[in-house]
Amino acid sequence: MMSERITVDDLLLAHAAGRLPEPVGLVVATHLALAPAQRRVFREYEALGGALLEDLPPAELGEGALERLLDQLDDSIELAEPPPDGELPAPLRAYVKGSLADLPWRHFGGVSEARLPLDDSTYRTSLIRLKAGRAVPRHTHGGQELTVVLDGAFHDGIGAYTVGDIAIADPHVDHQPQALGDEDCLCLAVTDAPLRLTGRFSRFLNPFLRF
Repeated sequence: MMSERITVDDLLLAHAAGRLPEPVGLVVATHLALAPAQRRVFREYEALGGALLEDLPPAELGEGALERLLDQLDDSIELAEPPPDGELPAPLRAYVKGSLADLPWRHFGGVSEARLPLDDSTYRTSLIRLKAGRAVPRHTHGGQELTVVLDGAFHDGIGAYTVGDIAIADPHVDHQPQALGDEDCLCLAVTDAPLRLTGRFSRFLNPFLRF
């Protein structure tokens, strides 16, 4: 991942160009499977390069050309339906053998983590489950963290995220994600550097926090 701050649009553009490593691409593909409106944006990005070259003469690429092109593309794109309730989105199924209960979950308080078998030493790719109303310890990041919500919702004092949303955290963010409402929250999370606890007792616990 990049060291500078990134946005969801940055991720969609990079994914459309085929420039994302597998763990990050999995986050974006899962986001697209759960957010049909974003899939339209992604397909527009995929189509832009060829469409600009084939259909728009250089002399016409003035003000409003991009908007006109997107309006034309929007009418021709068919959107796939999101997965039925209780089912993992298609991009994740290849990494989850059997049921979620069969995964090697590690439990700490109201938070559970199951590592996914992606062969990439740079990234930690996990499913994270927050029990209803519970929170992870307050922390910041040594790098980037991408989290897409699979079920339920959470807030972190900065924003609220529901199914299909991507939360992006980096060293500028100090937060404490907490499950919203009376339902557990299940997420897919990818990090490229260790977390650093910032709450109470953090100076004692940080030496034991593993990437």
